[in-house]
Amino acid sequence: MKTYILVAFLVLGSLPLAAQTINWVSMDEALALQQKAPKKILIDMYTSWCGPCKMLDRNTFTNKDLIAYVNEHYYAVKFNAEGNETVNFKDQKFTNPNYKPDLAKRRNSPHEFSRYLGVNAYPTMVFLGLDAELLAPIPGYQTAQQLELYLKLFKDDTYKKMNNQEAFNTYYKTFVPSFAP
Repeated sequence: MKTYILVAFLVLGSLPLAAQTINWVSMDEALALQQKAPKKILIDMYTSWCGPCKMLDRNTFTNKDLIAYVNEHYYAVKFNAEGNETVNFKDQKFTNPNYKPDLAKRRNSPHEFSRYLGVNAYPTMVFLGLDAELLAPIPGYQTAQQLELYLKLFKDDTYKKMNNQEAFNTYYKTFVPSFAP
């Protein structure tokens, strides 16, 4: 009987942890979902060898406030920028023709899709609008509070009111994060 109680406790105790993750989908899935229920798309462009990319997974993408916000307002895509996935985007097919399977865990050739989106550093968060138009690539490691600034900037279309660097600088300086550290 004690064994059953222990197993039930372990199973039930792990449910909240499993439920507290970002709902990652493939790029093709995000585009299909966007047609049914419009949301903007957030793409985490990472590589398997990138240390800051692993820090994002460990530190930023585990923040419960960030998880809830992303899951509610975005379709989240985790895309290996040096992988071999095929992506169909804007009537084009993107692949990685120079991909080498023996380099899967090391530096490999850049994927055509990552180059198309202007990604040249890892990690890069790419934001796409409701019609999958490119809003901006944001390179570099971001804490949950740093990423919150961009999540809200693009979600609320605040970026449309900014016509120069000074306007963004003002937004940046006055932004007060609400995500827990």
